[in-house]
Amino acid sequence: MTKVLVPIDGSKESHQAFEYACETISPDTVVLLHVITPSSLYSHNADPGMYTEAMYEAQKERAEGLFKTLTENIDIDPKIKIETIIDVGRPANKIVTFADENDVDHIVMGSKGRDGAARVLLGSVAETVVRRATVPTTVVR
Repeated sequence: MTKVLVPIDGSKESHQAFEYACETISPDTVVLLHVITPSSLYSHNADPGMYTEAMYEAQKERAEGLFKTLTENIDIDPKIKIETIIDVGRPANKIVTFADENDVDHIVMGSKGRDGAARVLLGSVAETVVRRATVPTTVVR
């Protein structure tokens, strides 16, 4: 059984990575992973270093919306099992660790983040994942 990990951030590139994984690799399972960065959870009103449950829930709902949009807008072979995972942490670390700990055969990811600083961030995330991953990694642009 082939398991492919596709990190999802809502960008056009992550959408293309999902499509590429489903159409080109034809895996048995695709795992969509969305990593919430800790900085997106901090409240300006909370104590420094603290985040609110409401902020986490909002980010989680956003991630679930991303998963739904992807799976509804791409014609996926019904034989491919889709799993969704939401985690919190540094994206590159979480991607590599998830792949190592969950018998992932291949990582397919976009080359850029959503916009502005996030675009630069995911570019560096992709670079870090390519360097550290122990499985084949494809970067889609």
